[in-house]
Amino acid sequence: MASISDSETTNHGSMWELDQDLDEPMDEEASRLKNMYREKKFSSVLLLRLAFQSLGVVFGDLGTSPLYVFFNIFPHGVDNDEDVIGALSLIIYTLTLIPLMKYVFVVLRANDNGQGGTFALYSLLCRHAKVSTIPNQHKTDEELTTYSRQTYEENSLAAKVKGWLERHAYTKNCLLILVLIGTCTAIGDGILTPAISVLSATGGIRVQNPKMSTDVVVVVAVIILIGLFSMQHYGTDKVGWLFAPLVLLWFILIGSVGAFNIHKYNSSVLKAYNPVYIYRFLQRGKSISTSLGGVMLSITGTEALFADLCHFPVLAIQIAFTVVVFPCLLLAYTGQAAYIIANKDHVADAFYRSIPDAIYWPAFIIATLAAIVASQATISATYSIIKQALALGCFPRVNVVHTSKKFLGQIYIPDINWVLMILCIAVTTGFKNQSQIGNAYGTAVVIVMLVTTFLMVPIMLLVWKSHWIIVVTFLVLSLMVEFPYFTACINKVDQGGWVPLVVAITFFIIMYVWHFCTVKRYEFELHSKVSMAWILGLGPSLGLVRVPGIGFVYTELASGVPHIFSHFITNLPAIHSVVVFVCVKYLPVYTVPVEERFVMKRIGPKNFHMFRCVTRYGYKDVHKKNDDFEKMLLDRLMVFVRLESMMDGYSDSEDFTMTEHKTERSTNALQLTEKAGSNTMCSAADLSYSSQDSIVPAKSPLTGNSLTGYSIQTFDDELEFLNSCKDAGVVHILGNTIVRARRDSGIIKKIVVDHLYAFLRKVCREHSVIFNVPHESLLNVGQIYYI
Repeated sequence: MASISDSETTNHGSMWELDQDLDEPMDEEASRLKNMYREKKFSSVLLLRLAFQSLGVVFGDLGTSPLYVFFNIFPHGVDNDEDVIGALSLIIYTLTLIPLMKYVFVVLRANDNGQGGTFALYSLLCRHAKVSTIPNQHKTDEELTTYSRQTYEENSLAAKVKGWLERHAYTKNCLLILVLIGTCTAIGDGILTPAISVLSATGGIRVQNPKMSTDVVVVVAVIILIGLFSMQHYGTDKVGWLFAPLVLLWFILIGSVGAFNIHKYNSSVLKAYNPVYIYRFLQRGKSISTSLGGVMLSITGTEALFADLCHFPVLAIQIAFTVVVFPCLLLAYTGQAAYIIANKDHVADAFYRSIPDAIYWPAFIIATLAAIVASQATISATYSIIKQALALGCFPRVNVVHTSKKFLGQIYIPDINWVLMILCIAVTTGFKNQSQIGNAYGTAVVIVMLVTTFLMVPIMLLVWKSHWIIVVTFLVLSLMVEFPYFTACINKVDQGGWVPLVVAITFFIIMYVWHFCTVKRYEFELHSKVSMAWILGLGPSLGLVRVPGIGFVYTELASGVPHIFSHFITNLPAIHSVVVFVCVKYLPVYTVPVEERFVMKRIGPKNFHMFRCVTRYGYKDVHKKNDDFEKMLLDRLMVFVRLESMMDGYSDSEDFTMTEHKTERSTNALQLTEKAGSNTMCSAADLSYSSQDSIVPAKSPLTGNSLTGYSIQTFDDELEFLNSCKDAGVVHILGNTIVRARRDSGIIKKIVVDHLYAFLRKVCREHSVIFNVPHESLLNVGQIYYI
């Protein structure tokens, strides 16, 4: 999937120089939109409030782990006290090294303006190095207030790493594959977290009713899951305020019960804080793989902690974790260990059995609600991941619904929601026990953690400019802790660990195939774009009949004339009085402020009535259902014409007041186009087109002359002309490039391109639906591209 550069797509010469004059980059237009960006500063009171609110959004998954950890460490029972002490010591130092030291104090700093997760790291890298496989970025995009990047000294290590990443196509592909692996495995978390959390919480019913069948617990869990997924379209805006106090109550509950159990059963369990017991536990070598896989579950939710970062400041997350989450988790696990040492036959449901009878049912209700909150956070994170993948061209277009008027990141994806629900119910009813689901869950979590570790290496070098010794130290320490857990989880593939692998592989194939064909389509557009000199050579009428109205021609190119335009005018020798080339592109930033979203400029002299509008979105931006994209484009066009007339030095019309130098250059270029066979230009009077609705040369709404001879004298005249064209009608011209495999392609390529990609294209949403384009105003221009 080799990427391409602009330098490879143009031949330098007179034609190239003329193209640069006619279709110059939008540097001035973009810089004109830039606003001053100041980092938000939070007061101490606000910081504490945000730390409290983060409990309900960020820590639900990590906080519900005590429900099922010890059962998965000792699925066959406990033999002696030393095993419990050793397992507890492993839990304590795993929690200390990975969630606390690695994530809370290191990885969280690698957020993208408050956004976390695998794609946020990838976006950071795409801004600091040209590693995106779709090279549609331009230096004008760096003028955005949300676009931040570093500069490097020529011979620095960061500059060398940047050059190495940009120079080789395989490094870009390997980086993309690594990101997709982490993303697809994280989607698996969205299936497994609700399954194991809800099933473990509802398992408390059987503790008070030992004769109850396991099937009853499964049915209750399934009912809760169906209700949870069915309510997703309402969003969490109205009930989200309950999450933080509920999760805080949960942490207070498990911390208090843990302290009570330490005091009541066995305070000698505190010796587990001595790491020597880890060595003794591992040295005994009894079921190490099973035990490590169970310990791994104590840090499930750690990656979600990073992915659900949202707009909480890092300091607020650090305060919440160190003051509330970490101490309460340590007390909870230590208390359970003390109870298990005194009641070895209760290890299967140690959490519920260790709760005093007086508060059992209130604790059960809180545990169930906490499991629902944890599941909700993971489901929301999955939606966010899919949205980011979609924006970066790695996922088929799906319906994304914005569920909150206050918060940017609260979205709902119906198609993904029902897929997650079906898979989640299948896992719950298929396994019916925590052990196999736990094996699957641990495999998913450790793979995502390893991906984050590897992505942090270029982040530390390019973004933070860390010394190589610090980078190597971070990498070695992280792998020393995570790789043994990875080995343990992989050894349990046949015991349930295959589930996240199957899910990840399925989503990986979908995402990679979609991205591969998307890149090929972009390459086709880039290589087949039409020269602006050819357009200029056609004259103001473009060698066509200019009919009243405004035509929006959609393209993925931010410069040049797309091939669909020449394909269109070749088959239908008429075009609208005003033509606007619209490029909608997503940038590796979390959002583009509305006031900076549209960049408009004029193409060619004024009497050509041609414009270009680049519409920029971030990976968190959502096309809302009530957005009138057509109205926004028309409003920006009118604003641009007003600004153009008001601001000296910014008017593109001045660029085309043919000075002696430019006139000479243009004349030479036009001669080149004639020599190349482009001397077929004819006047509008020579063209005719017959159909049921006859098309005639457009008359000026002001003077009655043909458009080819019409020259706008004043700013008011041009506005009146644009309004007249708007009243005459607006048409949206979309290219429909169908990608096919060549006849001599291999069987695998034919299956992937002609069947899998074609199926994904068929079931995904059309651009016209995403931008709410009226069906009666839509015109598709089809073309086939063989790869």
